[in-house]
Amino acid sequence: MSKIFRKKRSDPDAMTLVEHLAELRKRLVISAFAVTLGAIVAYVFYDAILRFFMHPLCVVDGPNHCTLYVNGPLDGFTWRVKISGFAGLFVALPVVMYQLWAFIAPGLKKSEKRYAIPFVFVSFVLFLSGAYIAYLVFPKALLFLQGAAGPQIHPLYTPQSYLGFIVVLMAAFGAAFEFPVILVTLELLGVVTPARLAKGRRWAIVLIFAAGAIFIPSSDPYSLFALTIPLVIFYELSIAIGRVLTRGRQNLSSVS
Repeated sequence: MSKIFRKKRSDPDAMTLVEHLAELRKRLVISAFAVTLGAIVAYVFYDAILRFFMHPLCVVDGPNHCTLYVNGPLDGFTWRVKISGFAGLFVALPVVMYQLWAFIAPGLKKSEKRYAIPFVFVSFVLFLSGAYIAYLVFPKALLFLQGAAGPQIHPLYTPQSYLGFIVVLMAAFGAAFEFPVILVTLELLGVVTPARLAKGRRWAIVLIFAAGAIFIPSSDPYSLFALTIPLVIFYELSIAIGRVLTRGRQNLSSVS
């Protein structure tokens, strides 16, 4: 049994199973600490964060009617903690992204490890862009959903129904916008090739629209097109970027 964990390997940079688990634990601890610290900061600035999330509702219903209602004395405090946690994750996202890259970096070549800083920066910008697009389109989505209920039905929102909804929508858009980073990383790791992605682009576009229609929390057409059209563009960009970054590998394989 102990032979499994011995460092008998020809590659000096290779890691044993125990070392991989220790590295994963280290990265998770650092990420959790960064998120906790960010949540504490967000808790202090909770009022400003709440106004930010309430703005779309105030745009739709007017400043005198954008109010949320709670059913119990602990509900308000519970949602303050939840919103602070979400904001803390957002603040700590660059640290979390760097820890993720540091964990997968041993599987890359030395020439590919130099992409660490661009990986973190692009991942953060893409998540921010996705979340902000969801925030911008949310008033139209809210108008569509309220109008679909009919003129005699008036909403009475709770933090769960409104804050939970907008937070999940922004998180879903932000996570979906990491799509090109995942594709380029898979290309660098050799899991997929740009040629294979280009060959399957038609099916990929169909799957993007299908997944958007299924998994978008709001299920409205504005959110659907705001999400899927950028993802289709990202797919094409990932193919182009992958061709550039793996050009040396492709030349080597063609020579061999």
